[in-house]
Amino acid sequence: MPTGSLTGQVALVTGAGRGIGREIAIGLAAEGMAVGLVGRTHETLTDTLKECVRHGSRGVAVTADVTRPGSVREAVRVVERDLGPIDLLVNNAGRTDPVEVPLWETDVNQWWQVVEVNLRGPYNLLRCVLPGMVERRRGRVVNLNSGFALRPEGRYTAYATSKAALLRLSDNLADSLAEHEVVILDISPGAVATDMTAGMPMFQDMKAWGSVPYMVAVTVDAARGRFDALHGRFIHAGRDNLEELVRRAEEIRAADARTLRLRAYGPDDPMG
Repeated sequence: MPTGSLTGQVALVTGAGRGIGREIAIGLAAEGMAVGLVGRTHETLTDTLKECVRHGSRGVAVTADVTRPGSVREAVRVVERDLGPIDLLVNNAGRTDPVEVPLWETDVNQWWQVVEVNLRGPYNLLRCVLPGMVERRRGRVVNLNSGFALRPEGRYTAYATSKAALLRLSDNLADSLAEHEVVILDISPGAVATDMTAGMPMFQDMKAWGSVPYMVAVTVDAARGRFDALHGRFIHAGRDNLEELVRRAEEIRAADARTLRLRAYGPDDPMG
């Protein structure tokens, strides 16, 4: 049940007009957060905003293309002007390959558009939001990632490549952000039923979908600081025992686990 535990804080959620982003925004609003809603379609953002306001939350809906730096700068400016400094950034906006084909059969422009939304989009948001978090020495970032970041997937090369790059981006930021007490996490919701997954042939026969409400609860817990000890790490909400991860956070950091690393072929591997 909502507790109002995030009252007084501000979140910015991209892709907030539908799917997981919409539900995350509403879940954060139910906990008292003011929510900045960013997306490409004014009508869907407005519908999300109405639901957030029903929970007593302040909010603002801003139409923006996350791949365009100027558009993102203006969106962040409006959110901070109307709601205040951003405490939580949720990089949720994403796209996937429109068809299941090997790379040499892909449409060049469509392939790159997927990478731009999934990687350049989060970069643009991070570039605009992090300076304020660093200056204030507080803030959290949740990147919506995917298990595709961790394994080869020849049918969705743009999506898998962009998600792996996003995970690496977080890894590259982790040490410098820790110096300023800013936390970054990559969280995969698992296979959940959304408009995006509905268009992916590999999921057409899926019988057991992951839970969108559970992903919302995980994001709310991230905003509360439950996973701060896992800073810079990958969390799979659809598979992980989260209590176990939190309990073993020190061990995970010491082993440099839950990050992208080259696997050594043996003790004499010079890259090991």
